[in-house]
Amino acid sequence: MVTLVRSMQGDHPARAVLVLSNNPQAKGLERAAEMGIPVAAVDHLPFKGDRAAFEAALIQPLLEARAEVICLAGFMRILTGDFIARFAGRMLNIHPSLLPRYPGLNTHQRALEAGDEAAGCTVHEVIADLDAGPILGQATVAVLPGDTASSLAARVLEQEHRLYPAVLRRFVAGDRRPLFL
Repeated sequence: MVTLVRSMQGDHPARAVLVLSNNPQAKGLERAAEMGIPVAAVDHLPFKGDRAAFEAALIQPLLEARAEVICLAGFMRILTGDFIARFAGRMLNIHPSLLPRYPGLNTHQRALEAGDEAAGCTVHEVIADLDAGPILGQATVAVLPGDTASSLAARVLEQEHRLYPAVLRRFVAGDRRPLFL
């Protein structure tokens, strides 16, 4: 998240208007505040399964900030179709696999167990189906002999930091053609 926010400085056509987390202790909130970016947290725990109430609370800071594009990064909550529909065509997510392979969790371990020769990350438009929206960009890394889920994840994360800012730049300029790094 911090890398994405930093990328929006200078000549980048997007500007961060809010960093929002469902984890009030998220380090990204502190880092964003240090950068002068408004921050907010809506802890999902007090909502105890009332997803509609959680999402209603989550929408408020987004509306107050007048967010035009929502960039999910490390947001590990599944959003409902109603929430997603409110921001249809304006919500992006980064996922640590080469979608459509390995939606959901444990992507690096799944790639290793499958014997994949390559792994990577995908930026996609968020739709109601989990990790199934149109692909806007992908970056690939080789799976190396002796890789663990952690070592693979570290190399994929480096590519995430390159890919997401580049895709966001194109997206806000109206270019939705997939970018492959």
